[in-house]
Amino acid sequence: MKTQITFLTVLFLSIFVLSAQNKPQEIVIIGTMHTVPKVVKNSYKPMLKFAKKYKPEAIYVEAPMANDSISWEYLKNGWSKGYKKFYQLSDSLQKSFNYNDSKFNATINKDFSKMNDDDLDYLIKSFIYKRDNGNYELYSYLKKYGINGAKTPTRHEDGDLTYKLALFMNHKRVINIDDQQTNKEYHTAWSKCSKEGVQNGNNAANSKLYKKNYNSAVFPAIFRGLGKHTNKRKSLQQLHDMASFRYVVKDTEGCKEGRKYFDERNMRIAKNISNEVIKSKKHRNIVIIGAAHVIGLEKEFKENYPNFKVILMNEY
Repeated sequence: MKTQITFLTVLFLSIFVLSAQNKPQEIVIIGTMHTVPKVVKNSYKPMLKFAKKYKPEAIYVEAPMANDSISWEYLKNGWSKGYKKFYQLSDSLQKSFNYNDSKFNATINKDFSKMNDDDLDYLIKSFIYKRDNGNYELYSYLKKYGINGAKTPTRHEDGDLTYKLALFMNHKRVINIDDQQTNKEYHTAWSKCSKEGVQNGNNAANSKLYKKNYNSAVFPAIFRGLGKHTNKRKSLQQLHDMASFRYVVKDTEGCKEGRKYFDERNMRIAKNISNEVIKSKKHRNIVIIGAAHVIGLEKEFKENYPNFKVILMNEY
């Protein structure tokens, strides 16, 4: 009898382990609104509730990868004042900061509640030194607001969703996956497409789509439903069409160039995420990214990484 029980127990455990091994890695994508107006300052609360319930094993954020030298070559003098300042700090600390790997690992392995200001300062400087913007922002947020996060809405995805989720899940790191290697070319193409669209109906089509997208969001926003509305497939498609110049009635050189650079950026972001997910072997992964990228990322995953189970927030 004991032999039979042992056999059945071993068989059950073997089946369980095999089932877990064969389970596809899951990627849930949340499309964000970046910064929201004061009138809808609580828009990220329902999104945070969803993300906490999902309990991700890894959180992927729209921040440049530390080792992406091409993106940083652009960003050090690019569109973002925040990234320019961060690059200058990083460049300075790489010449002067006495980074110690053992000290870093010992410090980051402490519980969040046990980290004092000296610990947080060391981690903040370490992430600046490593040119890791996402985690520099995470530990700066922790030092400013504490382990429970900001009491009042910051009105931004990082403060109201990403970093509150990381602290709740006790994740010591978020994972940077953005790519801005051709953002300069994209913005140039955007301006070119806009100039070309004055007479051919493209700008009018864009304006019409923008108003349609905006007007449809007004009612949901009043009742804290902006996040859910933004993540409806129809809303995501409209944002994708506007950002990738698929709204045009007459294709022009500038619009084609802009579409090319936008699609290539999504392709590289999807590759960045895929590489990290495969390397980590974690099953429950959440990607928090600007809503205009969601449809493009979903397409890239389905075409090039079919082994992943990719789910949009509203379809989970």
